[in-house]
Amino acid sequence: MISLQQVSKSYQRQFDALAPLSLEIAAGELLVLLGSSGSGKSTLLKLINRLLEPDSGQILLQGKPLQAHDPVALRRSIGYVFQGIGLLPHLNIIDNVTTVPRLRGDDPAQALQQARALLHSVNLDPDQYADRLPQALSGGQQQRVGVARALATGASLLLMDEPFGALDAITRDELQSMLLDLHRRLHKTIVFVTHDIFEAVRLADRIVVMHAGRIEQIGTASELINQPASEFVELLFSKPLQALKHLQQT
Repeated sequence: MISLQQVSKSYQRQFDALAPLSLEIAAGELLVLLGSSGSGKSTLLKLINRLLEPDSGQILLQGKPLQAHDPVALRRSIGYVFQGIGLLPHLNIIDNVTTVPRLRGDDPAQALQQARALLHSVNLDPDQYADRLPQALSGGQQQRVGVARALATGASLLLMDEPFGALDAITRDELQSMLLDLHRRLHKTIVFVTHDIFEAVRLADRIVVMHAGRIEQIGTASELINQPASEFVELLFSKPLQALKHLQQT
């Protein structure tokens, strides 16, 4: 579905946000970009959404170069969920979910019906939450609305930039379960950014380990744990696994 071919991006001449890298993302895949801050994860996500333009290389979406897409139309056709949530504070929940359908001029009645169904799908009762303002919801509930809003685009591609990073552990676990259920039912292509190894292992079909703007290794969680391709990957996975093993033994 997405093909990145020798794509690079620099913010300053002496600093490569992304060294030239290539990556293939299959339709229906839940791909996790894993790495610490500054590794290039969010930059890669913004390049896919044309919030940034590459310095070199090209990105293909369903075989068509991104530059051939109108950037506004492209962004409205891709679901985007990020840690800051970004709900419009002056709009109630149902109007937040229908933001993109309204901008596109979709039929209002159909957009409303779809939005109510999507709130159900993220475990929010529309009869209870549709008319509330975002500030009346908890952080976890707001992030559920953010996911529903992304799905309301009708997009086959969702980009998720550390969407659960600011939430408590219990809420984060609930939202991870929700995302896995949605992925199984809807078969969306999801590119998910995180710095949390356990989140990556739980969610990913494949994990892309990034470090200093480069791809260290791509593979399943089992492959990365048992067959690390570099010292960095080995250390990345061994330390938390050792800590977990120690806790289980105490």
